[in-house]
Amino acid sequence: MPTTRVQQYILFTLGKWIEEANESIKEKPLEISISKNHFIGLVLKGEFAEKQERALYKNLEILEKKKLISYGNKEMKLTPRGQRLYRDINKRIMPYVNVFRKLKEKGPISYTKKAQTVFK
Repeated sequence: MPTTRVQQYILFTLGKWIEEANESIKEKPLEISISKNHFIGLVLKGEFAEKQERALYKNLEILEKKKLISYGNKEMKLTPRGQRLYRDINKRIMPYVNVFRKLKEKGPISYTKKAQTVFK
């Protein structure tokens, strides 16, 4: 059964959070994980999704049933299958995200000497 766009979005959000959080401790033999409750709080507080709390729980439960995430000792992790799907999603969207980042960093005009303006 394929995952929906919403489920992929939730999986990507979890995967990206874990990746970024682990970046700060990559020299140590540790790994960061998060509970469902804290992850849902993070999604709501960060306004990453326009879903209600119950809908987020339901999507996480579906991802768990599809064996894309595992939930043990009150901590969520991506399964190997979930990590593969996360990498696939990441590979598809990162070129777009990189364009956005580059244009925000320097501004679109800085990349050309001959920008033109016209009246609307």
